[in-house]
Amino acid sequence: MPQVIQFKVQLFDIEPEIWRRIVLPASFTLFGLHAATQAIMGWQDSHLHMFVIDGKRYGLPDDDRDSNHTILEEANHRLNSLLSEGQKFLYVYDFGDDWRHEITVEDIRDSSSEEVLPTCIAGERACPPEDCGGPHRYPEFLEALSDPSHEDHDHYAEIYGEHDPEQFDLKLAQKRLKGLNPTSFAPDA
Repeated sequence: MPQVIQFKVQLFDIEPEIWRRIVLPASFTLFGLHAATQAIMGWQDSHLHMFVIDGKRYGLPDDDRDSNHTILEEANHRLNSLLSEGQKFLYVYDFGDDWRHEITVEDIRDSSSEEVLPTCIAGERACPPEDCGGPHRYPEFLEALSDPSHEDHDHYAEIYGEHDPEQFDLKLAQKRLKGLNPTSFAPDA
């Protein structure tokens, strides 16, 4: 029977906590985990990213600008050969804004026949919008957006529209995941 892995994805440096819980086929590659994380968080995948697992960096080798640190091809590494239950690792998205996520492997188990994968099963709070300044500028962004008299309110409202930091839409996260092509993330062995 095929296995699945349940993950908790949590943004660092944001209070209250912003997190998602997803279940993926264990045969997915790290590239599949990247695509799923983009989908459930609401990111647009318009910036560079990388994983750091046990001191090794994974991502897109073409993005390897620092010759002192090799970036391993994420599409060549399956989750089931790389991860173990209880393991925690880092996922960084947008090296400018520096959105750092702690990903925890919560469970590795056999898949049930009725499971539709990949899936998002829980989460809390809205993901910050792209290019709003990272975790250290996000509170300023929220303050300006919520205060019509703030000098940056109109600027942020025009660019980002409405943003409710407390709102997490599970159905939307699941819809985004359904838009992924799982066969491209679990290549034949």
